[in-house]
Amino acid sequence: MTQPEITRQDTLLLDETDPLSDYKQEFYINPGTLYLDGNSLGLLSKRAETALLQSLEDWKVHGIDGWSEGQEPWYYMSEKLGRLTAPLIGAKPDEVVSTGSITTNLHQLIATFYKPEGSKTKIMADALNFPSDIYALKSQLTLHGYDPETHLIQIESHDQRTLDEADILQAMTDDVALILLPSVLYRSGQLLDMKKVTEAAREKNITIGWDLAHSIGALPHELHDIGADFAVWCTYKYLNSGPGGVGGLFVHNKHAGRTPGLAGWFSSRKDKQFDMEHDLTPAETAGAFQIGTPHILSSAPLLGSLEMFNEAGIERLREKSLWQTRLMMDLIQQELKDYDFSIANPIEQERRGGHVSLEHPEAVRICKALKDKDVIPDFRSPNVIRLAPTALYTTFTDVYDMVKRLRSIMENELFKQYKKERGVIA
Repeated sequence: MTQPEITRQDTLLLDETDPLSDYKQEFYINPGTLYLDGNSLGLLSKRAETALLQSLEDWKVHGIDGWSEGQEPWYYMSEKLGRLTAPLIGAKPDEVVSTGSITTNLHQLIATFYKPEGSKTKIMADALNFPSDIYALKSQLTLHGYDPETHLIQIESHDQRTLDEADILQAMTDDVALILLPSVLYRSGQLLDMKKVTEAAREKNITIGWDLAHSIGALPHELHDIGADFAVWCTYKYLNSGPGGVGGLFVHNKHAGRTPGLAGWFSSRKDKQFDMEHDLTPAETAGAFQIGTPHILSSAPLLGSLEMFNEAGIERLREKSLWQTRLMMDLIQQELKDYDFSIANPIEQERRGGHVSLEHPEAVRICKALKDKDVIPDFRSPNVIRLAPTALYTTFTDVYDMVKRLRSIMENELFKQYKKERGVIA
């Protein structure tokens, strides 16, 4: 049965009934621009700007006393942001802290939880992960005196797009001490079955951590209930904290009181921190895994951003995101079926994250042409165009207009020779 054609009027009606539609006006978006790169860098919101300006005001007015005075005292900001983040990832408030960067936090937690003993010495990751995670894991293995060539197990992909959870489970052998995996694969947008994989790791007595860089703020998690040991993330993508925004980490409260692998002054219990003792008394919360002084000016924007997330609700944001990615895929099939595009992300909603991954031999030129038409995509070498309809500030009509602009590019003189060579036109 032929599907009815999707029209712009259809998407306008969807926008009229969208309960989250008012949030778009909270963001700074250049008129006429379709911003679909929120999975790489989110846009600035007015609330994030206000929160940052408040911290600057506190610095201006209170100086050093800004740590304990002002509207948002800095001394407890990291823990407050952790409490605001906890509902987005299914965590207890004391299991989360906002600190460092994603890679610094990963080094901290690997240093804390990687405890090779006997034959249980290997770390397991995947072959499709973002390079920074692999660099960190190899560094940690080297610091422990192990050769990454023999001690880092990387799960291979059958299609160079996705991972098979069955392969992950099969690789959980008795010599694996720790596992690190991405919740959502950064290129294809595949969402792994975190519950299934985590429970299998627990049965094998393997410590497991998750990189949530491409899922936090886009979909709900249940980190506490599934028993994940730890997780790390950045906040400048879907959480819209700004370029280089502070990172975050989760440590399950079954590990409360554990001494951090990389200790620093802010690892201290708050009531002991200013005793200036040379023997650390670590916090009994995720705050123990902080290292240095909080980065206040890259943390403050999150106060405003997370306020919106907790108003909107991560479940509603996920529901809209799924509708938008479904719409985008349907429109791609409707409008671009003659132009050699392949949808690289899983189609099933329980297996996809917050972005659509398109493959095309001319992806580089297409991304440049999209920018010339005021569409902001994201390119990943060698042939991937990532498109992220961000639920807080992307409308359904934005998705429609983006696909139409993409079609106009493919019909342009620039691609006539390409299409002729492939027999698309005579």
